[in-house]
Amino acid sequence: MKIFTPEIKTVADPVCGMQIDPCKTDLATDYQERKFYFCAEGCRKAFEENPEKYTGVHSRKGWWGRYLAKLNKTTGGKPMNCH
Repeated sequence: MKIFTPEIKTVADPVCGMQIDPCKTDLATDYQERKFYFCAEGCRKAFEENPEKYTGVHSRKGWWGRYLAKLNKTTGGKPMNCH
């Protein structure tokens, strides 16, 4: 007889790397249409002060960066469908 045990899904705190169960924490913030979870208020504050530091997202410069930003805004960040 096999007993079903649901898989526990955790996410990493982007500041300290600690594994967190999103269902058990109220410390969360949205950034660029993604939700980030935190282990402590200090980690959440550090993230909100400088989210690019922890997400690796930097603004691109030049015409290519403007093109990608416009494409991302137009498509909502989803890849284009061929046929």
